[in-house]
Amino acid sequence: MTSKEYILQRVKQNKPEQTLLPDVPDFERLDVDWVEHFKETLVFVGGQAIELESDVEVNLRIQELFPDMKVIASDIPSVEVANFDLNGTTDPHLLKDIDLIVIRGEFGVAENAAVWVPASSLSHRVLPFITQHAVIVLDKSQLVWNMHQAYKRLDIDKANGFGVFISGPSKTADIEQSLVIGAHGSRSLVVFLVNK
Repeated sequence: MTSKEYILQRVKQNKPEQTLLPDVPDFERLDVDWVEHFKETLVFVGGQAIELESDVEVNLRIQELFPDMKVIASDIPSVEVANFDLNGTTDPHLLKDIDLIVIRGEFGVAENAAVWVPASSLSHRVLPFITQHAVIVLDKSQLVWNMHQAYKRLDIDKANGFGVFISGPSKTADIEQSLVIGAHGSRSLVVFLVNK
């Protein structure tokens, strides 16, 4: 018997009994207004959250907030200000000139202002990362408090194996401790919290 075989045999003989994993609570906060906390946290991380009464206001608010955007793309059919055909684009390299994307988030996390965007909401996975500016339309009633609850809501099958939590614009301060906005994603993020 080799040393390796001897060690493995001893490990097998001395395995502890299996125990059940403990129940992990959700750590839900009911003493906080989740919408207000989401908005405050998104501002803190460099984004902006705006409450809208309905999807009807989305086009108007985009025109108000982004009047100089030349190339606007959206996977949401009701976004009439979009002028870039995502469905007709098969080569992701052609997306490089997009100034603004408007996408739908599935749910948001109040604690850290993250929004879950599954692949089923994106015609191209690269959209949140290649655009200069991003707008996410989110049903205000689809907020959870924290990531414990968010992970329970994830439906990986629906996401086709891909999804992303987005919280604020892309940023890094790793290089020479200098803050860079838009390092590996959009330079700005606005979340429209819509009443459904």
